[in-house]
Amino acid sequence: MDPKKSSDKDTPNPEILVFISSRESVCDECHENLGEKAWIILNRQKGALCLACADLDHLVFLPSGDATLTRRTKKHSVLSAVVLKWSRSRKRYERQGLLVEEQALETAEEECLADQDIRERRREREAERREESDQLYLEKFAKRVYELYPGCPKKREKEIAAHACRKYSQRVGRSASAKRLDEEAVSLAVVAHIRHRETDYDELISRGYERFEARTMVRKNVEIALEKWRLPK
Repeated sequence: MDPKKSSDKDTPNPEILVFISSRESVCDECHENLGEKAWIILNRQKGALCLACADLDHLVFLPSGDATLTRRTKKHSVLSAVVLKWSRSRKRYERQGLLVEEQALETAEEECLADQDIRERRREREAERREESDQLYLEKFAKRVYELYPGCPKKREKEIAAHACRKYSQRVGRSASAKRLDEEAVSLAVVAHIRHRETDYDELISRGYERFEARTMVRKNVEIALEKWRLPK
């Protein structure tokens, strides 16, 4: 193997950019109408992608404004993306914040807990989640996950439901089939969760691998986890 080629993936890569669109948008991969103010990335080969198709839908939004929290969160987050929005008055894209891993954000918040503003931010974020999620639907979705995958780790079904059913990123849990609790739609949410939580998929993406290449590399581990989760505890 050429040493130069083997190290290409380990060199620093440009930041991933997520744009808040200013007009009606359609994902060029899943063809979903995302409406106005959709969160998308622009892929050279695929065109405009929603966060779900770009495999960034498990990340949470950290607004700009607190430099210390942002710096600490980015340090802990294996995968992150910069969120940009076009300013009509200034005729340029302006930074709105970051998409980061939730665990990284929580770790950074713990490091900043002495700051009252951070505690208030956490309460606001949790309130927004409660507001945007239909609790009854979440419970039904989580129950369906457990029915199909009784061997999943304790409380993971709730975590999967919470991530799958958030509104702003067009996640699978908001599709019509998911609302019917179809097995295929629920399984897609479980597969995505395993990919991000049980494999080194995020690390591969952060090192510059294309998502289809990274998915192929972790597919076997995903399948092993799925088989284990299908078995009763």
